[in-house]
Amino acid sequence: MLKIDGSQRSGSGTLLRHAVALATLLGEDLYMWNIRANREKPGLRHQHRQAILACCDLSGGSAEGAEVGSTQIRYRPGREIKGGDYEWDIGTGGSTTMLAMTILPLACFADRETTFSLSGGLFQDFAPSAYHMQQVLFPVLSRMGLRLDLAIKRPGYAEQGGGTIELKVKPLEGKIAPLKLTTQAKVERVNGIALSSHLEQSKVSERMARECERTLKAHGYQVEIATLYDTSAAHQGAALAIWAKAKTCFIGSDRAGKKGRRAEAIGEYVAKNLINCVAAGATVDKYLADQLIIYASLAEGISEYLIPEITEHVDSNLWLAEHILGTKAEIEDNRLRIDGIGYSRDR
Repeated sequence: MLKIDGSQRSGSGTLLRHAVALATLLGEDLYMWNIRANREKPGLRHQHRQAILACCDLSGGSAEGAEVGSTQIRYRPGREIKGGDYEWDIGTGGSTTMLAMTILPLACFADRETTFSLSGGLFQDFAPSAYHMQQVLFPVLSRMGLRLDLAIKRPGYAEQGGGTIELKVKPLEGKIAPLKLTTQAKVERVNGIALSSHLEQSKVSERMARECERTLKAHGYQVEIATLYDTSAAHQGAALAIWAKAKTCFIGSDRAGKKGRRAEAIGEYVAKNLINCVAAGATVDKYLADQLIIYASLAEGISEYLIPEITEHVDSNLWLAEHILGTKAEIEDNRLRIDGIGYSRDR
């Protein structure tokens, strides 16, 4: 049985999500306590509970303590990971992308193609946006042999949610390939999307895009940001996402709207975040840096990429991968090197 103290390192939900995913892949029971001990509201939130239940559905497993507010769980994965069609609704503005992060590694090793329909929040603080997943994470994972697709069916924002994304995952043919991104290509072009729902009268999308473009162009970038106005969302909301276009550089930046947060401030923040990341000499952004760790740890061979900084999530995910999988990793300057275990379902 895997035993994880959830207060270790960041003490955040990322430990719970990845621990449940890895336990499922290994077919080992998991006991985890002190879940999200270092967060303002400890214990499971709606999105964490749904992540556990989704793993149960995919593998035919079971869980004790999978309730909102619970600080400990006992999870018993089933023996198979079954593809097919699945639909889950978090029921709040909880992050659909965080839920997706849990189940995507499982779907890569399912017995057939899998389609997920996930409802909840798509754009909020402290979670990757659906655009970042679609335009930054997935292109990198495709270099590792994964075949993934994401479509945004309906926007949804914190706190009410109501958004929906659809993901399609084809099972891997063999093992995950290692990732090599050790030289930053010159970033000349930046693309993006400025989205707002029920806010066309205030020109929110245009204002976010205009300020973001102004800041980026002042630093020599070519910029193209599409402006979208949506009326299908259940409530008002906004989000801006941009991403660099370069062969060996996968850097994105995004921010959600929030009451009292001006559109121009969002545009400037998103632009400066990307500019600073590129200036750090990185080949991935700080969010991608931790998101890739689970895949690099499962890959066959050594993955290397340049990160802008060592965040608490990078530290947490490296610790968890070593604790559960026995992987070895090292960081020298800003180069992260991970020796994967070459995972396969028949190992």
